[in-house]
Amino acid sequence: MRQRIKFIQFFDLLIITGLFLMAGCKSQPEYYETRGTKHTSFLVKYEYHKPLDTEIDSLFHVWFSSLNAFDPNSLTSEINNNKETQVDSLFIATFQKASVIYQKSNGFFDVTLGPIIDFWGFGKAGRPENILTEEIDSILAFTGLDKVKISGSHLIKNDPRIRLNFSGLGDGAICDLIAGFLEDKGIQNFLVEIGGEVVGKGINRHGIPWKVGINKPIDDNSGKRNEIGHIVQFQERTALATSGDYRNFYVMHGKKYAHTIDPHTGYPAHSDILSATVIAPDCLTADAFATAFMSMGLKNAKSVLSQNPDLDYLFIMSDDNGNFIYECSEGMKKNLIEF
Repeated sequence: MRQRIKFIQFFDLLIITGLFLMAGCKSQPEYYETRGTKHTSFLVKYEYHKPLDTEIDSLFHVWFSSLNAFDPNSLTSEINNNKETQVDSLFIATFQKASVIYQKSNGFFDVTLGPIIDFWGFGKAGRPENILTEEIDSILAFTGLDKVKISGSHLIKNDPRIRLNFSGLGDGAICDLIAGFLEDKGIQNFLVEIGGEVVGKGINRHGIPWKVGINKPIDDNSGKRNEIGHIVQFQERTALATSGDYRNFYVMHGKKYAHTIDPHTGYPAHSDILSATVIAPDCLTADAFATAFMSMGLKNAKSVLSQNPDLDYLFIMSDDNGNFIYECSEGMKKNLIEF
């Protein structure tokens, strides 16, 4: 009996030793980077025991195949072309959130602006040779998210000419998709950045919270591209987006036309806000509201913000002498290192 006990003890020791050896075979967590260019540049940093390049790339494919209006084979393109098709769960979730923001922003964020975006040359079509108010009004007659709804697994449009364009929230939505995937993996430390929209959680490889820079709203033609004006340090899980008209614009007949469209007039917005940075519960919401604030201007933005206390913001404007002036929420101030 004593020998058997010794054998059992020895056998248990082998099992314990084996478990330690198996644990040792699994690589220790380290920081990896997945970066590249899709429709824009992206960077994903995360602490894990292996790289996740393939999985992250597949998430881009999932989003593009559902919601990319510029992909002729996407679900959104099929809907825009009035093909009989069923919407998927990603489309439904994104559309529903866009509808909520449409209401909360008083219609300043509208994913049905595809035709008017094309008219101004910021979509598939070229720039207009002539700008006719009558033509713009005729397009506005079939825009407005209140003219579209989901019934079961189908999107119902009041007018077949309605076309959807999710560009105003796309980068934020993909950030959320990737961040959710990383969190499902149990990853506690990560940063997802796509086209300037960011979701961050935890700490970086140096053991400090993630930091991101906010560019000064300076036109690319100035030669000062990517000059940093402020630095935001994430205090906890944070979703942040910035929108501005200092990159995507053109000058025609001596007049500047920027890509942010006022859904109420159909014309590029002439806002007193040069750059809008928003922190929200998720990056899709931050992205959409940053776009909307650029369109509606400071006065309307402050009104909308008073009804949405879960949003923090930094607005950059300029005075009559071209000097930058700033306005931000108390919550944003807590995250700013330089202000």
